[in-house]
Amino acid sequence: MHHALPTPGPLGRLGLWVAEHARGTMLVWLLVVVALGAFAPRVEAELSGAGWQADGSESVAARDLAQQHFGGNASSAIQVVVHATDGQPVTQGAGKQVLAEATRMLEADSRIAEVVQPQPGATLSRDGSTAILLAGAGADTNEMVRAATDLKGPLEDLSARGIQVNPTGASLLWSDFNEANLSAMLKSEMFSWPVTLAILVLAFGALVAAGLPLLLTLSGLVASAGSLVLINHLVPVSIWAMNFAMMFALALGIDYALFLVVRFRAARMGDHDSPRQAIAETMDTAGKAVLLSGATVLISLSAVMLVPSPSFRSMAGGIMLSVVFVLAATLTLLPLVLFRLDERINKLSLPWVHTGEHASPKFKAWGERLWRRPVAFGLASLVVLLALAAPVLGLKTAMPSIKVLPEDASARVGYDLVQQGFGDGAPGTLTIVTDKADAAAASEVLSGDPGVAGALPPAPAADGTDHVLIQAVPTVDPSDPTLGDTVDRLRADLPPSAVVGGAAVENLDLKSQLDASTPLVIGVILTLGFLLLLVALRAPLIALLGTLASLLSTAAAFGVARLVFQEGWGAGFLGFESQGFLDAWAPVFFFAMIFAIAMDYTVFLLASAKEHYEHTGDPRDAMVGSLAHSGRVIFAAGAVMVAVFFTFALSGPLPPKEMGIVLGTAVLLDAFLVRLILLPVLLRLTGKAAWWVPGWLARLLPDIRFSHS
Repeated sequence: MHHALPTPGPLGRLGLWVAEHARGTMLVWLLVVVALGAFAPRVEAELSGAGWQADGSESVAARDLAQQHFGGNASSAIQVVVHATDGQPVTQGAGKQVLAEATRMLEADSRIAEVVQPQPGATLSRDGSTAILLAGAGADTNEMVRAATDLKGPLEDLSARGIQVNPTGASLLWSDFNEANLSAMLKSEMFSWPVTLAILVLAFGALVAAGLPLLLTLSGLVASAGSLVLINHLVPVSIWAMNFAMMFALALGIDYALFLVVRFRAARMGDHDSPRQAIAETMDTAGKAVLLSGATVLISLSAVMLVPSPSFRSMAGGIMLSVVFVLAATLTLLPLVLFRLDERINKLSLPWVHTGEHASPKFKAWGERLWRRPVAFGLASLVVLLALAAPVLGLKTAMPSIKVLPEDASARVGYDLVQQGFGDGAPGTLTIVTDKADAAAASEVLSGDPGVAGALPPAPAADGTDHVLIQAVPTVDPSDPTLGDTVDRLRADLPPSAVVGGAAVENLDLKSQLDASTPLVIGVILTLGFLLLLVALRAPLIALLGTLASLLSTAAAFGVARLVFQEGWGAGFLGFESQGFLDAWAPVFFFAMIFAIAMDYTVFLLASAKEHYEHTGDPRDAMVGSLAHSGRVIFAAGAVMVAVFFTFALSGPLPPKEMGIVLGTAVLLDAFLVRLILLPVLLRLTGKAAWWVPGWLARLLPDIRFSHS
């Protein structure tokens, strides 16, 4: 094997270059991490929670008009609910003082446009016990969430004996949500680090080797957190971008480092290569698979950019950015650290480490068993996956309701008080802006619609323009599906100049936009995933089967999501209140993430199989060898990802729970049923055909090889 040393490929040369220029590389990384890391702590304060809208929709137009011409009386306005608990009218005595003090406080904030006092019949309840102070939005939606965060504490502190003050409204919902999310995320991270480290120690069998991936991923994450803060000054970035990026990049970074470290140790201890040869070989084989896998992740997430909504674009962008940093750290920092540590990588090791064998005897035996009985194992895994995927047909989605907030959050308490004082639909008040000439006709439509409980008389524009604003209270709670029917009816019946908006309508418009975009995004992801596998493997049949197998585990994960979140299975155990649907952004977003991870494992397994096939041309060696060489790593990497995702499922609010459970389930099914049973069985059943490529296609595709020879 070692008569003539193989010449390293491009990635092998990169690994050697980095190892030789260790000082310079370390310095560059240090500067990047320190410079960007300086901004990282500001990430929670700076990033926003808004942007959940469909750009170009009617509800966004209504909000802009309300903000320009009606003193900011738009969906992002802050409603301060003042409630007298002692039976006194809230506009007298202590209540009167609290209202005056709250008004003074709101008027002092430059982000608040106009403060409207409680009006009988509109914002003062019939029994006089509940009043709403309306603080108009004088800034964009992201700024209003920050204003809500700054004002909610001082406003709640005004609560005196017999008077309760609770700010509420869409801006407060996001502010409270971000706060609940942050503490939950921190709790999850405290859980997930030790769990992850324990799994890594078992996988690597050495503490030093196990600590490397965590350090690497951390440096990548710090850099990406800092750059998100800087990007936020150019375009608003959703706080979710950070939360999801933390979780996703942590899992991915560990996976990537795992593949490289295992390969390097095998080359040094198993094949007894020199450190230089070992680095070149590691980078040319495992490094190439990592690069391809990273490309798959970036391609999948870039498809989410097709949804015209700021929150989606910034979430996808934030995760892509963190993946780029983690990928860069894996391909430039890790080879250098491995080269420098060399044999010391096995410090503090467990007894089984020194076998150093790259191939695992257990997984080799498993591969041989699958080779002998492919149909039995293949069918069993297929039946399980199809059974879990079946419920996906009845999956319902809607935008998150107030139930995503803890019961004691100010926005939720205020919301409940508004419903008690003004009726079920009051928190979802509709904002209708129309021309003065159409005001009477619009009022008539509203008074005759069965879905509208009542409407205020048309209010003229504050700036004297030709617009009027009508506020109408629907008969149902904002998260009730029938609200959508009411809005559609009003849009059809109201005069042409009228636009219908409001916080609940913005949610409905975003959901329609998502329903329209989802098939397109999924189609683009599947096509690009297939093309990437085709280019990497130069084998059309197995590229197609690999893509379809990833689709199967994704469908199964959504089947489980329906049972848990829509039907409420295990809701008590997981500590959440079922909304009766899955959040509307989940299908697009999670599909991209799950598919990216699934393709990750596909690339690793099939790259290993291709490497064996290039050496021997024997389909049996390709299948059994790929399991022997990559099975243990896929198993360990899958276990790490499942642990990371399921610890996030413990966290407070519902969306991270959804993400943790959906992604955790997907990886569990994908790593164990698809990669370690179904895909090898497909390799067995297709034999040489799996690797066949027609001549014309071979000439079109670039020549990518995984064997280091």
